[in-house]
Amino acid sequence: MSDTLPGVPGVPGGKRAVARSAAGYEIEHQLVAGGATLIAGVDEVGRGAWAGPLVVCAAVTDLSPAPELPGRGTRTVRLNDSKLLSPAHREAFAEVLPGWLAGHAIGESSPAEIDEVGMTEALRRATLRALDALPRRPDMVILDGKHDFLGRPWRVRCEIKADQRSVSVAAASVLAKVHRDRLMAALAADHPAYGFADSAGYPSPAHQEALAAAGPTPHHRLSWSYLDDLPQWRHLRKHRDPLAGSGQMTLL
Repeated sequence: MSDTLPGVPGVPGGKRAVARSAAGYEIEHQLVAGGATLIAGVDEVGRGAWAGPLVVCAAVTDLSPAPELPGRGTRTVRLNDSKLLSPAHREAFAEVLPGWLAGHAIGESSPAEIDEVGMTEALRRATLRALDALPRRPDMVILDGKHDFLGRPWRVRCEIKADQRSVSVAAASVLAKVHRDRLMAALAADHPAYGFADSAGYPSPAHQEALAAAGPTPHHRLSWSYLDDLPQWRHLRKHRDPLAGSGQMTLL
């Protein structure tokens, strides 16, 4: 059943986006029927940013109904993909989810690590850090998307739009997003021109103007191609050697 959610960023002309009104447990129930006993939903944020870490959250529920927030009038706001929630609702869910979840943990990969090993490996490492930090090791992991970047020995279920279909992944989505947004807002105090508090390290106009004028900060990913478009700072770009199994970089 689909519903219409207002205020979704990136929808041209202010149109409403059609999406599920809330994440459910359809994926988790299928996994339990197949013998899973402890299921972790995993989601990441920051993959496409030019600055800041990649953040992954792993979240485990007891399969009970997810918390809801008061909405307008008699309506309630139900847990969903973080991109379908307003910033205020994300923040509110981030306050109540830790006390409701059976367990959750955050893993990160720094810009330097992303430069060194590439995004896929950085994503795998951040996810492993989150899973390893859970109170109990899950016997099944739900990944949002179609690519299993974890591999053995983990048992993985890949699902497109899992952040809209799985309560576990939706909770991870919200917690990862709020955690990273707060990190980037803190960085803005030392680098106000880059607009990190508003753009979270993504290429907003203010961010691009600051890069052109002052170059990358210590929090920028230096292996990314945006530096090719900045002649004054192009010499700072780092290139990973594809033949180096250890992830070595050369500075060209």
